Amino acid sequence: MEKTTIQINFETLERLKSLKNFERQSYDELLNSLINNCEEESLSEEEINEIQKGLEDVKKGRVYSIEIVARELGIALK
Repeated sequence: MEKTTIQINFETLERLKSLKNFERQSYDELLNSLINNCEEESLSEEEINEIQKGLEDVKKGRVYSIEIVARELGIALK
């Protein structure tokens, strides 16, 4: 494997260290894991549309808090 050196801020290094899954995990493994997670977490067009619809419902007051729903259904919240 070919290697290279990159320059990062000390704070960035500390943040990367805190994201390691295990002590001896290499930064290459960590960065690839983060990149893969970002790629896997992309939202589909349908998901984006559903989120936009939900935000519109909130803006127009078409949502109810859990407390209101529980009270109307006679459910006691702890």
